[in-house]
Amino acid sequence: MALATEGWTELEHLINQQVKDIEISGIRKFSNMVSQMDNLISLTIGQPDFPTPEHVKNAGIKAIEGNVTSYTHNAGTMELREAACQFVAEKYGLHYKPESEVIVTTGASEAIDIAFRTILSEGTEVILPGPIYPGYEPIIRMMGAIPVHVDIRHNQFRFTLEMIKPYITDKTRCIVLPYPSNPTGVSLTEEELREIAAYLKNRDIFVLADEIYSELTYDRPHKSIGRFLKEKTIVINGLSKSHSMTGWRIGFLFAVESITKHILKVHQYNVSCANSIAQKAAVEALTTGMDDALLMRKEYNTRREYVYERLQAMCLEAVNPEGAFYFFVKIPDSIPLNSFDFALDLVKASKVAVVPGSAFSKYGEGYFRLSFACSRETLELGLNRLEQYLQIGSK
Repeated sequence: MALATEGWTELEHLINQQVKDIEISGIRKFSNMVSQMDNLISLTIGQPDFPTPEHVKNAGIKAIEGNVTSYTHNAGTMELREAACQFVAEKYGLHYKPESEVIVTTGASEAIDIAFRTILSEGTEVILPGPIYPGYEPIIRMMGAIPVHVDIRHNQFRFTLEMIKPYITDKTRCIVLPYPSNPTGVSLTEEELREIAAYLKNRDIFVLADEIYSELTYDRPHKSIGRFLKEKTIVINGLSKSHSMTGWRIGFLFAVESITKHILKVHQYNVSCANSIAQKAAVEALTTGMDDALLMRKEYNTRREYVYERLQAMCLEAVNPEGAFYFFVKIPDSIPLNSFDFALDLVKASKVAVVPGSAFSKYGEGYFRLSFACSRETLELGLNRLEQYLQIGSK
């Protein structure tokens, strides 16, 4: 039966203006635009190209067969919270109480969302490095808060205390430390983190430490500012990158109880709890699979060395990443295109896709992100096409 349309009007004008003003992620926008092209080599992917470990998948299967399909505690099962706290204690020297200082979330993305929705209010400011992953700014703006980007391009992409200090005001509510970094691969040293922690010790400012790539570091072990500034730090982590579990959607939020007890309220009304089956698999990942990332990291490091050598041979400027699986590459001055047009031209001319730097804030303009979370064969073919493009010049 046809619906009556008489007197019907569109209601888009009633949509929250802060939602209308945000855009789809530039990463997704570009990837969707080129995804249907034939014979395309994509170096855009932001997820591991390894399967979830078999023993973790089997734990998920057993959970289904055992009817582990009910709601869990809002914060997650105690078994998983205990495993998560034990994992970060052994790996990073972070010590949290499983009963009150960790929340299992629907991926790290939800953890970021509920953290910001708890600590931000209208007119407060959040200091972020630029370039940066685009998942923070929209949430900040939807809260009526103000993102304050710091241009770190001329500091080897290092978001150090000296870069941060000039931007702190009486409105500063939070500083975001997303390390290892997407898109640059840079990670801060213990000394740099200690300097930031010492400066913030007596200031009423939160730190949101997004450490989702913490298991994928190459030159030195990961260090968390949570070790040095526990009372003010919200640590975000998860299993998407460390255990190749992007689709399982398991993240973790760690903070002292005086913070988590409020964040838990937002989480409760958001998703109730994380997926019960995925939680069971996550226990297996964090216990039996505590070191599952080591083999992946070894392979990523081999690819990193290969890509860096190729980029240098092409005379392309890029910082050798200390973590994650991305290179953030400067577009040669000889190519008179902005980053979006460069990436689009590269796709059209050479059938290889990278992510335009503008997807990572205005401070990413002039660069492109190249992922090495793909096979050696794919990397070789993609880099060959990039090299040929650079030799021929843009069309």
